[in-house]
Amino acid sequence: MFVLDSHCDTPSQILRLRDLSVDGSHSQVDFPKLAGGGVDAAFFALYTPASIPGQEAAGYALRLLAELHDAVEANRDAAAFAYSPDDAFSCRQNGRFAVCIGMENGSPIGNSLSMLREFFRLGIRYVTLCHSRDNLICDSCAQGDTWHGLSPFGREMVKEMNRIGMMIDVSHISDESFFDVIRHSGAPVVASHSCCRALASHRRNMTDEMLRAIAANGGVIQINFYPVFLDDGFAGILDSSGLEEKGDRIEAEFIADPSDPGKRQAWYSVLDELAALPRPSYKRIADHIDHAVNVAGIDHVGLGSDFDGIAVTPEGMENAACFSRIFTELRERGYSDGDIGKIAGGNFIRVWDSVLSLADRTL
Repeated sequence: MFVLDSHCDTPSQILRLRDLSVDGSHSQVDFPKLAGGGVDAAFFALYTPASIPGQEAAGYALRLLAELHDAVEANRDAAAFAYSPDDAFSCRQNGRFAVCIGMENGSPIGNSLSMLREFFRLGIRYVTLCHSRDNLICDSCAQGDTWHGLSPFGREMVKEMNRIGMMIDVSHISDESFFDVIRHSGAPVVASHSCCRALASHRRNMTDEMLRAIAANGGVIQINFYPVFLDDGFAGILDSSGLEEKGDRIEAEFIADPSDPGKRQAWYSVLDELAALPRPSYKRIADHIDHAVNVAGIDHVGLGSDFDGIAVTPEGMENAACFSRIFTELRERGYSDGDIGKIAGGNFIRVWDSVLSLADRTL
């Protein structure tokens, strides 16, 4: 079984001085934890906040990429980059963790297909088309009133991503944008970190109609671990706690000066308060897997934790070292080893292979 997590925001944490070689007290992802959880590969997402404008977005993404390269080089005995499924399998054969690269929010691409191709040359293998605001590519589920789907450039970009063999990530985009992507993509798409709206009503989650469309497209939904996306009840608990607003302020101060021990400890204290809230169990992840399998089929479901991009996790799934608990739970629910292998990483690898096989990779 090859275990692949399709979405971690670890590059942002490297920017905040995370040492990936150390089993950190408040880190969700580091190389010791990944090894402990039996995770073979993960897509580390270059997340660019929607608030960063224009050309600054490209510079920010490149800085994240540079920091990620430094981190992998510093841990070259434990990890190596993987730019294809074959690379990822080779990493495991050689005893190294496979670091794959995604881009969360296509804003650094602007409206330039040349920039898209350059980011592919730099190793980015999927792009989450937008984040919390509409951009030049498409509408966001958090806004959704600029293009009512893909922009004219967005339609060109989808076709170019198909041509060069870059995966299209439909997490964060509006429902209209999602169905536009399905109409215009000639290759399977991924939702790298999303959940099921039938179980939790958050607009970031996918409806059953969207799940069926993903399956018909040959794609895959990768279930997110964020408790707000897993359970409406926790969304209410978090809102009434007041910790989101408090946390946003303290985290922003930490991000601005991560070398300040006081600001780091203040942020860690917020994380401890969040962890003390009554959280849904990690078994709720399995509930969303069950639902997605029932609607989309066993060949179209995987795991995209959103670790390092979420401040609070399900109880029992505090970090990457806990990953294997999901597979134990699935076995107890009657899933076969073969089906668990598909969910653990096989389905995502199949989609990645398919996108590459359909490409005309002339850049």
